[in-house]
Order: sequence, then C-alpha cells, then structure tokens
Amino acid sequence: MASTKYSESLEEVHSSVSTSGKKGWRKLLAFIGPAYLISVGYMDPGNWATDIAGGSQFGYRLIWVLLMSNLIALLLQSLSTRLGIVKGLDLAQASRNAFPRWANFPLYILAQIAIIACDLAEIIGMAIGLNLLFDLPLIWGISITILDTFLLLFLLNKGMRMMESFIVSMVFIVGLSFLAEMFIIKPELSEVVRGFEPSFLSGNALYIAIGIIGATVMPHNLYLHSSLVQTRKIDRSSKGIKEALKYNFIDTAVALNLAFFVNASILILAATAFYKNGYFEVAEIQDAHKLLEGIFGSLAPALFAIALIASGQSSTITGTLAGQIVMEGHLNLRIAPWMRRLITRLLAITPAFFTILYFGEDALGELLVLSQVVLSLQLGFAVIPLIHFTSDKKLMGEFAIKPWVKIVAWISAFIIVGLNVKLVFEEVYGWMSTSNSWWLYALVLPVIVAVGLLLVYVIVVPLIQQSQRSTSHIPHGSAIEIAAIANIAYKRIGIPVDFSKKDKETIHHALVQGGKDAEYFFIHIVETAGARYHKEGVMDFETQSDVQNVEKYKENIEKLGYKGTVLIGFGKAASEIAALSKKNQLDLLVMGAHGHSGLKDLVFGATLDEVRHRVKIPVLIV
Repeated sequence: MASTKYSESLEEVHSSVSTSGKKGWRKLLAFIGPAYLISVGYMDPGNWATDIAGGSQFGYRLIWVLLMSNLIALLLQSLSTRLGIVKGLDLAQASRNAFPRWANFPLYILAQIAIIACDLAEIIGMAIGLNLLFDLPLIWGISITILDTFLLLFLLNKGMRMMESFIVSMVFIVGLSFLAEMFIIKPELSEVVRGFEPSFLSGNALYIAIGIIGATVMPHNLYLHSSLVQTRKIDRSSKGIKEALKYNFIDTAVALNLAFFVNASILILAATAFYKNGYFEVAEIQDAHKLLEGIFGSLAPALFAIALIASGQSSTITGTLAGQIVMEGHLNLRIAPWMRRLITRLLAITPAFFTILYFGEDALGELLVLSQVVLSLQLGFAVIPLIHFTSDKKLMGEFAIKPWVKIVAWISAFIIVGLNVKLVFEEVYGWMSTSNSWWLYALVLPVIVAVGLLLVYVIVVPLIQQSQRSTSHIPHGSAIEIAAIANIAYKRIGIPVDFSKKDKETIHHALVQGGKDAEYFFIHIVETAGARYHKEGVMDFETQSDVQNVEKYKENIEKLGYKGTVLIGFGKAASEIAALSKKNQLDLLVMGAHGHSGLKDLVFGATLDEVRHRVKIPVLIV
C-alpha cells in the first residue's frame, strides 16, 4: 500500500482510446461507451423493487416520476462528464483538492459505504436471478459473485473497449428481454401515455416516488462518469474540449434514455401484469417472477430472470470500478487493483451472507431496501460538490456552466437531497418507533447529526471560499524550477537477478550507471517453501544451485575489472529485495521488467511494482 502524488484517474486505462483522425459517425463511435457503463447503475436490481412496487400499486401513474428523475440524472451526469473532460479530474480528486484532509476522510468513508450498499444490491439481485432461472440456492449465488473481481481484472487488461463491449452486451440483453416482455403482456398504449401526465402524489404514492428518485440517481455513477470520460484521448484545445463535451452528451443522452426505457418497462410490466389483475401489493422480485409465470406462462419469467442476472453482473463491475476511483481520489491511496476490487466485493458479500445465515433468505428483500436508504445518505455529498465545481469560473474557465443550468442543477439537487432526507428520516423514525435499543440513540443518532453537519459544510464552505482553490486543482502539483544539474555518482548499485534472459541486459545497464568506481550487489531471493520457513538455514538443492549461479555473475564482472558482492535473501521477493537494499545502504536498484501482467500478476506477483513502493532510492527499470 502506498500513497503517490502522481496519479491519474483509472491510470491503467487513462487516455487509452484515441479519438483523433476520425470524422462524422466514426468520431461519435470513438466517444460512445462510458455512458453505457453508467447506464447500468440506472437499471440495477435496486431500481427493480421500486418500479415493481410503483406499477403494482398505482398502475401507470408514476411513469412521469421516472421521466423526471431520468432528466435530472441526464443533467447531473453531463456535469460529471464536464468536470472530467475540462479539468482531467474525477469527482473524488476534485473533492480532495477542494476540501481539507479532515473533511476528505469522512467523505471517502461515506462514498465507500454507498458503493458497498450499491454493490450489495447488485449481488442480491444477481443471486435472485440465478435462483429464479436455475433454482440455485441464494447463498451459492452470492458466493459466485466473488468471481466478478477476476472478470473485471481480465476485462481491464484487455483494454477499455473490451470492457465497454461486455457492458453494452449486458445492457443489450436487458433491453431485449424487456422489449420481448412488452410484446407478451401487450399494455394499453393510451393508458401508458396518460402516465406521463404529472399528478399530485400523497401517502404511499409519494413514498414510492421518493424511492424511485432515490434509486435512480446514484452517487457512485457521478464519481465513475467523471473518470471514464478521461479514457478518451482528446485534443486539449478549446475547440477539442467543446467537441468532446458534445459527443459525450450524445453518448449520455442515448444511454440514459435506454435506462429509462428499461425502468419504464419494469413499471409497465408490473402495472399490466399485477395492477390490472388485482395484485396490488407485489414488491418482492421473487413474487413478481412467480406471478408472471402464473399469468403469462414460462417465457416471460425466464426473460425476467435473464435480465436480472445481466443487470446485476454489469452493475457489480461498474460499482467496483467506482470503489477504486473514490479511494485513489479522496485519499490519494493506491493498492493493487485486484485487491481493491476484492475488498469491495467481500465487504458487500459479508452482510448478505450474515442476513441469509441468521434471518433466512426471505430477509434479503428488506436488506435490499436498507441498501437504498444507505445510498440516500451519501447522495448530497456527490451532487452538491459537483455543482460547486462545475459552476466555479476559476476552476472551469470558459466551460463553467451557464446561470440557467446552475439554477436547474441546484433545484434538482435540493429535490433529490430533500426527498432522500425525508426517506432516511422516515426509516430511522420507524426503527425508533418499533425499538428502544440503546444503540439507536448512542450510535445511530450521533452519526446522522455528524453527517448532517458535514453536508451543511459541503454546501456552505465552497460558496465562501471559492477563491482559495487557485492552485490546488492542479492534479499533479505545479512544475518546479530546475537549477544547475550536478553529476550523480552511484557507488552502491543493487542488481536483482533471477537467471532469466533479462539478466544480461539488466547487468549491462547497471554497469553503465556506475562504471568501475561503483560496487555492484547481485541480489537473488530464494522463494522455496523451505526458504520461507528456515531462512538462512535452508540448504536444499535449489538454494545451492542459485548461490553458485549468482557467484558466476560476480566472477564474470570481476574479470572485466568491476567490484561485485553476492546478497542472498529468503522468502518473499519484494520485501527481501527492499530489506537487503536498506541493510546494505544501496543508492540505486537496476531491475528487469518481469514481462507478465493481469492474471499472471495475481499468480506470480508484481514484484517490481511492489519493490518500487517499498524503497526510497531510485529504481531503474530495464
């Protein structure tokens, strides 16, 4: 684990997709992709429950609420892309630069909890889909979702376009499934159209409408979108940035309209299948599946389950990417990508396992609702800073949003935050009405008060102190003046060797760095099981053979007039190389690249990268 000052958002795929030299529809296709990764968050299993409940209880009346929330989402996601394209910052990085360290840590914790809550919804949804389609027990379905971590690692190493193609295919399956559902259930088009007319909402209809809006605009999507647009390599001139903003808006509009179609289809499905047939209290995904089978036969529920699996699978991938972004952005902290994604997944799986083991499978529906409440708590901490940043002329220059856009954005923010605060208040009040447990008053209430105060801080302070963001928004710091350059003489140079073809080239580069005045330390680490346990006491055949081979390297350079020393370590390569470097006071390490990546890093270890973070001396990579 290491902190680094120089990091780009999603560094492994940053600026990896070229957009230059293309015109017309080819230019548009070069920008198409990021918004489809975002759109899956707007049709994830967390949305399904609110859409099904709204359609079964109130028919088509709440379609206009879906449309309104989709328009708000389009506005906020376009602001997110603006921040990423214009300043090359994701939302988490911009927050780190704008707020002090003491505020950034709780902002990170809230963002991480929201991502875990979102991931939890995807895990439950996918497990339910596998259960409905293959009758697989829910606990096994939840266990299978841990494999998503390795799928994501594989896709990222294949490039951003492969990742986007996979997600688009999942979105296509979801959309196609619900299009087929519409032909099966045959809704009344005139009644559907009337559902777009705004109507007064009260009681349970208002509560479900709040749930629909709260489940639609998700905080992790704002972090993610501001990062994903940076995967496109664009012309940084004013004209190039305007062009990128235009094409990304088209991408966002098309993708979110597709998400609206899916959500509207779920609500229409529930209204036609359940409301029209007198089933007014259908809220569970499993209940909806059973009723579909009873009314329309086996094809409709099968398509329903397939869409649920595809939705859960794609959403989990984007959720774990968002987890990486908020950690690196808010804390400027980097750990191995596979470990980061595995941690997020395990943190989300744990409460699902606990719920099934102690409360039974029927309690998963309640856990799904709870995850949406947790998401509601964090939403203001993503939306409000985003509006502050994109409104700030010092930060955005000529690309700061226009006054009318700012007004609409603030109205949207206060609608979302206000409705979500109401939802959270009602849920907490409900808990307190049914339970007098001490921990509600000792833990829950103080946390809610602290979160509320932090929200006020995030709203007010940027309005007062916008002028203080003069240099902090530069992602990599400012260039320093370079004075006269003195010669650097390395006297003690370390050369890790592993008897591969790379050794010759590595040794050659090391000798060039120090010449005959330096001393060269040949480092080899014995990694056998015996070496890890017995350390220096191990004398197996492999160890003796390795020592003899290192001695040959030493003898070879001594014949050429250079000074050599042999250092043997035992155990894990990266930690032993770092320890030997420190113990022998080396001032330079010359290492050969290991020549593997992706899943092989997981098997063989990324030694070079880990050594780089463990030592405080220069490392020359050959």
